Amino acid sequence: MTHEPIAERIRRHLIGLKMPRALEALQTVQSQIEQGQLTALEAIEALLGEEYSTRESRRIKIALQTARLTVLKTLAGYDFSFQPSLERSRVMALAELGFIERRQCVHFLGPPGTGKSHLAVALGVEAIRAGKSVYFATLAELVDSMRKAEREGKLRERVKFLSRHSVLIVDEIGYLALGSTGGNLFFQLVNACYERCAMILTSNRGFSEWGEIFGDPVVATALLDRLLHHAIVIPIEGNSYRLREHAALIPEHLRNRPAFNEMGSPAPEKRRPGRPKREEAASLPG
Repeated sequence: MTHEPIAERIRRHLIGLKMPRALEALQTVQSQIEQGQLTALEAIEALLGEEYSTRESRRIKIALQTARLTVLKTLAGYDFSFQPSLERSRVMALAELGFIERRQCVHFLGPPGTGKSHLAVALGVEAIRAGKSVYFATLAELVDSMRKAEREGKLRERVKFLSRHSVLIVDEIGYLALGSTGGNLFFQLVNACYERCAMILTSNRGFSEWGEIFGDPVVATALLDRLLHHAIVIPIEGNSYRLREHAALIPEHLRNRPAFNEMGSPAPEKRRPGRPKREEAASLPG
């Protein structure tokens, strides 16, 4: 009775277990064993490691597509030196993903081009690598999809789908006014997410302006009541990173944009010493 060589039995096992990458690596690993470069345990680890890396890369790729993170941004690719007002340590602490377990809301506030979306996407990528489910959309896209679902009688299902993720990223709050109808729809989503999943939001407007965005101060107040209850607010000052190479072409009044404090309000404008406000100057005797 002839015995099947052990290498062939391993090949059959790998085929049966549907481990194609390990199967591809088998001959190389076998050669390394014969040359004394690997022990038996190291060879097993090498084969399993090859298969795991391939499957993990595939999982991450599919998860990124499902999350709608088509443009890959990473924390390593963010230029913290360009935005000195931003505390790098705070962002890196967020990358540890404790805010997901605590179901907190992270707010990135600042003028356009300061890297808010980059940071939001980068945290989403970190969450996906850690096995968390993520969904990314602009506020306008979310509300449009909910309006469509409402017309089709499927709003409840849509809200359930959006709120079931570990992290919901809502980008570009404040770029377009939604009106009260859109505000009410967004409130239903926020209410469903409240204390059930983590959220990351980016906005170029302070919280005091949300009444204008959502068309109703009452709705804005209800939204903020939930979104700020378990919140981490990170204001970003500075100029547009995208326009850094063309800064000289931008008018000065557009370059010097107002910053936000951690309450989401515009920071007090700095005045030069010795120069009174315009109102004060008008009241001085001539």
